[in-house]
Amino acid sequence: MVADFVAGFARLVATYPDQIRVEAHDGDEVNEIVLYANQADVGKLIGKEGKMIGAIKTVISGCKAKDGKSYRINVEPLS
Repeated sequence: MVADFVAGFARLVATYPDQIRVEAHDGDEVNEIVLYANQADVGKLIGKEGKMIGAIKTVISGCKAKDGKSYRINVEPLS
């Protein structure tokens, strides 16, 4: 659910939405979401001073109240 939201949002912001890929790794207390994007889109997804990725983290932090798990998001360039 959260990974789908992150992927959908990233596709709206990205210049190359067809190259967006999301991997979710479930842990005991922290779920990690890795967002892979074209090198040109990495800066857009992080935003100035990390404000864009910070906003995404704020939105999904509401999920912590629902399921009790924390989420960590990393943005990586495609290799």
